[in-house]
Amino acid sequence: MGLKIRLARAGAKKRPYYHIVIADSRSPRDGRFIERVGSYNPMLPAEHEDRVRLQEDRLTHWLQNGAVATERVAKFLGKAGLAPMPAWNEQPKQSAPKKKAQERAKAAAAA
Repeated sequence: MGLKIRLARAGAKKRPYYHIVIADSRSPRDGRFIERVGSYNPMLPAEHEDRVRLQEDRLTHWLQNGAVATERVAKFLGKAGLAPMPAWNEQPKQSAPKKKAQERAKAAAAA
């Protein structure tokens, strides 16, 4: 059984609210979970203290027992100092200019 620390959506339409839960990786996003260990309210400003609430003792317990956090939750844990901050790519490689476009840009810069 692979354990995940992930977000489970709650709240009304166009008013998202997420619970941070420990769940089996095979269970549905909003379905069965083992334990609720925090919450995330994206409607609050980024600097508000209640935007992300974590139960740090329970999260460290589950991380020691092999639970793996999803990308978004890993960022929350990294900011809280519970786990290393994940690597974040600012620009995806897929949207980078292709070979011919790079050659044209070099030629334009040289001219």
